[in-house]
Amino acid sequence: MATFKEKLDASVEAKLRSLFKLQQIDSKIDKIRFIRGELPLEVKDLEDTVAGLQTRVQRLQSDIQALEQKISDRKNAIKDFQAAIKKYEQQQSKVRNNREYEALAKEIEYLNLEIQLAEKNIKDAKAQIETKKQYLEVAEKEYQDRLKDLEVKKKELEEIISETEEEEKELLKLSQKATEEIEPRLINAYKRIRDNVKNGIAVATVERDACGGCFSKIPPQRILDIKAHNKIIVCEHCGRILVDASIDPEYVPPTVDEVLEETKTKKRSRKK
Repeated sequence: MATFKEKLDASVEAKLRSLFKLQQIDSKIDKIRFIRGELPLEVKDLEDTVAGLQTRVQRLQSDIQALEQKISDRKNAIKDFQAAIKKYEQQQSKVRNNREYEALAKEIEYLNLEIQLAEKNIKDAKAQIETKKQYLEVAEKEYQDRLKDLEVKKKELEEIISETEEEEKELLKLSQKATEEIEPRLINAYKRIRDNVKNGIAVATVERDACGGCFSKIPPQRILDIKAHNKIIVCEHCGRILVDASIDPEYVPPTVDEVLEETKTKKRSRKK
């Protein structure tokens, strides 16, 4: 690991080379994460939706069971009321005066009203059960549909993670190592630029006399200064650090077809 003094003493060309190397590593990490896209968020949203639907299904099932229990209780109560009425009617035949007869008659009348109320409660409960069963059917179907969607998305995410997890871990280690070789002032500037641009490119190569980040034309004299590698130059339009591709002999710029294909993929991703 380079010491702080070694970082400061490094030549401008070495600093630019280190920054460009870091950018290439981070761009590969960005590409992996782009492929993964918004799948983790989609999975989380679906998990929340499925959990909510499951709770709704359970609540509706519980409501239906409570209503069925209410119907059962009311039916048992009606049987008790009918048994009491029968008992009072038998007692009426044995009374000795009108006052006792009328008292029993009032009890019978009261129990008949209780039976009518219980029957109404049963009718209302049955209507509620019918309605809740319809809601339950819809909720169960939606729950099953979203559960299938979740399984598909989870499988898709697991496949992508399994394909890219090891590579991402290695790239993150390389990124950390490359970061430690660069002085803090430049790293802070690099991170600030990355945070402020859409494609994460803080160090852009000159491509066809234009900035590889924003594609704005660069004046000829400025291109010569960039190729000299003796000072840090930023794009006048987007603020990205500009380098000439020759600073890294191993760098292979993307072809026009690759750039167009990546642009199309990003557009398709946004539409989804």
